[in-house]
Amino acid sequence: MQTKKRPVFLEMPVLIRALPVPGIVSILHRASGVIMFLMVPVLLMLLDGSLSSGESFASYKAVASHPLVKLILIGVLWAFLHHLCAGIRFLFLDAHKGVDLQTCRKTAKLVLAVSLSLTVILGVALW
Repeated sequence: MQTKKRPVFLEMPVLIRALPVPGIVSILHRASGVIMFLMVPVLLMLLDGSLSSGESFASYKAVASHPLVKLILIGVLWAFLHHLCAGIRFLFLDAHKGVDLQTCRKTAKLVLAVSLSLTVILGVALW
């Protein structure tokens, strides 16, 4: 009697360490899209409230100056920048440009570096 090999359940941290860089960029692209999708109503509500009157703008400005809120907004900024950079990379891949293994790995690392660098630069400027 031959026993079958059972599938192995990999927890998320183990799975992420096992993925190559292009796979991590792909997962982060999807996660950043979900983050932006969930934050759009919140950001629109904040914009609407801040435009309603001068007093509400001052109260929203006070809320936005809290360090935790700033970190959340910087997280949303990262999500936007990563989604933008990875989306451009995926457009090139869809056009069959840079599909060989070495170029694919280099562009994935470039996406991570550029999105994090832009987030740090813009985050420091906006802090």
